[in-house]
Amino acid sequence: MNRRVDPLQSAEAWLRSHRNELLSLLHRLQALGRPFLLRSNIQDTFEQLCAEDASGELRASPLATLVDWCQEAALEKAWICFALRQRVARWVYIRVHMDTLNMEAIDASEFLAFKERLVTGSSERDWMLEVDLEPFSRHIYKLHESDSIGRGVEFLNRHLSSQLFQDLGKGDQRLLDFLRVHKYRDQQLMLNDAVENVPDLRRALRQAETQLRGQDQDASWDSVAHELRSTGFEPGWGSTVGRIRDSMRLLLDILEAPSPAALERFLGRVPMIFSLAILSPHGYFGQSNVLGRPDTGGQVVYILDQVRALEREMRHRLHEQGLNIEPQILVLTRLIPHADGTTCDQRIEEIVGTTHARILRVPFRNAGGEVIPHWISRFEIWPYLERYADEAQREMIAELGGRPDLIVGNYSDGNLVASLMSQKLGITQCNIAHALEKTKYLYSDLYWQDNEPHYHFSCQFTADLIAMNSADFIITSTYQEIAGTDDSLGQYESHAAFTMPGLYRVVHGIDVYDPKFNIVSPGADADVYFPYSDSARRLSHFAKDIEQLVLGRDSSDTIRGVLTDTDKPLLFTMARMDHIKNITGLVDWYGASAELREQANLLVISGHVDPDRSGDTEEREQIGRMHDLMNHYELDGQVRWLGLHLEKPLAGEIYRFVADRRGAFVQPALFEAFGLTVIEAMSSGLPTFATCFGGPLEIIEDGTSGFHIDPNHGERASARMAAFFARCTEDPDYWKRLSDGGLQRVAERYTWARYAERMMTLSRIYGFWKYVSDLERAETQRYLQMFYGLQFRPLAEQLGG
Repeated sequence: MNRRVDPLQSAEAWLRSHRNELLSLLHRLQALGRPFLLRSNIQDTFEQLCAEDASGELRASPLATLVDWCQEAALEKAWICFALRQRVARWVYIRVHMDTLNMEAIDASEFLAFKERLVTGSSERDWMLEVDLEPFSRHIYKLHESDSIGRGVEFLNRHLSSQLFQDLGKGDQRLLDFLRVHKYRDQQLMLNDAVENVPDLRRALRQAETQLRGQDQDASWDSVAHELRSTGFEPGWGSTVGRIRDSMRLLLDILEAPSPAALERFLGRVPMIFSLAILSPHGYFGQSNVLGRPDTGGQVVYILDQVRALEREMRHRLHEQGLNIEPQILVLTRLIPHADGTTCDQRIEEIVGTTHARILRVPFRNAGGEVIPHWISRFEIWPYLERYADEAQREMIAELGGRPDLIVGNYSDGNLVASLMSQKLGITQCNIAHALEKTKYLYSDLYWQDNEPHYHFSCQFTADLIAMNSADFIITSTYQEIAGTDDSLGQYESHAAFTMPGLYRVVHGIDVYDPKFNIVSPGADADVYFPYSDSARRLSHFAKDIEQLVLGRDSSDTIRGVLTDTDKPLLFTMARMDHIKNITGLVDWYGASAELREQANLLVISGHVDPDRSGDTEEREQIGRMHDLMNHYELDGQVRWLGLHLEKPLAGEIYRFVADRRGAFVQPALFEAFGLTVIEAMSSGLPTFATCFGGPLEIIEDGTSGFHIDPNHGERASARMAAFFARCTEDPDYWKRLSDGGLQRVAERYTWARYAERMMTLSRIYGFWKYVSDLERAETQRYLQMFYGLQFRPLAEQLGG
């Protein structure tokens, strides 16, 4: 019988007889002169060592396995500590003594403490608050396989279904109790008092089947309401006799022999969601003249498209349930009196394309109750959120006529406010991070004090930790957002163990194997972003304006550059002007590449051309760099820079204009959580190049529906783009193959209709299990309330406000 060999033990045994190889690697790592090393530093150093190994054995050695697992290293004179990721979110920490080469395993706490000492310069392990949420989730079902991550509801439903209905009939009773609580205001739904217990329910279902069997299957609820009410049933079972019978049979099947699939189908039919609230406090949230402003971009587009799709899905389900109820959606954001030409100073704004969805704006107030009139950076809003949550909750309940059935947070601030509200109101909470800042900024946790004056990461990372553990379920757009790849950790995974020296140490922050995580990818607005070839829907009235914008001979304080050769295809990019979006990085690549400049012109829609128009420090820095690059590379004849905020219909037509000219879209971000502009471009039929870090790695099938580029290797990225345009010149069909590949990919995976259907199903399933099981996580909530009061509140109060 073969016994499984521990890879670490195998490596340790090998290293005892190959001390020179290990010593050589450690000395080379120390020679780099840095206290912390990234995976790339370690692998590059090991590759140098392998290149000098004439036998070639080193590449296949156990040491090579350790290096492959290694995500980071921390070094001092006597010790080197390594963080090894054997597989997704499964970590081992080891330390090696530089002189004796002794290797020993250490726990996360010791590894983090070692890193703290390197940052603070302390020779001792100072006392630190340790945050450990693992004990509170030991009784919670967890996934085991990395491939299951992001499919939480699927496995949770299987596991809890089998548990619930094996519990000596208690599952049937809990299901009955659940069905009896449903009301819409004063209207009882599903069951009335005639059904008191499970035997009553079974008898009523059988009797109803007899009553309905001879009825017209297309007849409405009203035609059978009297008979069914006397049996114990209320509206909500279906709009027609046929659907009512189908729903009742489904419930009988569950009572007879429950299955997860049947339970999911049945819960999808239960009238549970009539109104929902969506939280997005920061930035300029509006429907026009806001995109491109500081802290205002893809999240606004995402939410507005999300609202339209959710309202359609909610209305469709309510109609199928036989209920004449109009769903309501509120987007709660901040009211900004100094609105700078936007609608952000209006308390209520109806959302275009919906019937009963609206934006409700509530102001930030200081400690004295005075309204804050001006825009505030998303990094500065923490002192205002608790007061905002209280006032927004009152306004929300008044506007909806009661509490919502689901609350959805967005980004760190919205998720924290959603947590505060859901705890008070006892409603199901969904979180959508969009982007977690900790992975965007290198060593932002370790050197949080250096970043504190501008970014206030102490507040943000604390808020993120509270919110992600408070949520009933979490929606992400991609797998990577949760758990990264085989070679890199995910955004949520990065919160599993980290430290902020001098503040607190997190040894178990979040577990990505928790079934609360679900991947539900958004789409692009199909009414705006459709293929260039769909001539019947093209917005021809924009044609002259777009030609003037892109190919015009004028320049102004909003436009720089006049294209000399207007026959070249366009390489197009559009994003906020900030460091992470890397627009200036793209311009630098383009300017340095004679081949790419020969093949295509560059069209940039980003930020402001005049830095005085920007109120954001980081944006002004990037604008200055943009001008410097254009001057340095003399790009005014090959780059057209539009410092404009475009409305969606015009932006959609610009994508198609670029496609008409056989151009391409490029998204060069250093990191992109999802990549909504990537979806928009592909939906328009525009071949797309996008960063390999984040969501685009999953959206694009490299070489089939677009191309991946590494923003850390701009020369290779520009060479790949130049090669694409050169090949299109030689083979005109090549452009169309990539265009068609992108369109097919979006149609198969990224649509709002698919998103809304899944979102409504998730909210019902998690709401059900929260009601009938221990998913309430009361112990965790108490711990988080203490953490909020003793840690977050003092940090936020230090910022003033």
